[in-house]
Amino acid sequence: MGIIELLLIAIGLSMDAFAVSVCKGLATQKLRIKHYLITGLWFGGFQALMPTIGYFLGSTFEQYITSIDHWVAFVLLSIIGISMIKESFSDEEDDCNDCFAAKTMLIMSVATSIDALAVGITFAFMIHTVAYLIFAVCSIGVTTFLLSIFGVKIGNIFGTRYKSKAELAGGIILILIGVKILLEGIGAIA
Repeated sequence: MGIIELLLIAIGLSMDAFAVSVCKGLATQKLRIKHYLITGLWFGGFQALMPTIGYFLGSTFEQYITSIDHWVAFVLLSIIGISMIKESFSDEEDDCNDCFAAKTMLIMSVATSIDALAVGITFAFMIHTVAYLIFAVCSIGVTTFLLSIFGVKIGNIFGTRYKSKAELAGGIILILIGVKILLEGIGAIA
């Protein structure tokens, strides 16, 4: 997995957190630096933690599915991507609240990072050094941190205008990366 693919995965995974951050910014009348930091640290932290957990889960079972790992990566990334695309077209109104309490942020952080757990499982088949795993999860965490901060500001200024577009873009990115992994795995591209 190259750096560009990794950054695209990081951006794709960050879109759920970005969307929730937009909601947070929309619901908060007067933003303070602590609001940005709380949002960025919770979402960025969990987006880095979950693929790490997924990696170790995937590594445990790697020997059993090595011959089909490209299919597993394709299916997981496609499911996540399709889910994000469906969510982007949903007419459901998100519950935007201005609560930054630990309990609320924990629930939202877990909810927005479940897809990162699945991506971490695919990392077990694609990343074979601890150094690159650390680089990968740090890249995802930092990207999510920055996009979450940006999302809070965007939501506070513009409202939810960009929320569904972000989820749509994230879903498409993850599906395309899944297709690329599959094509490489079956030898269709080098």
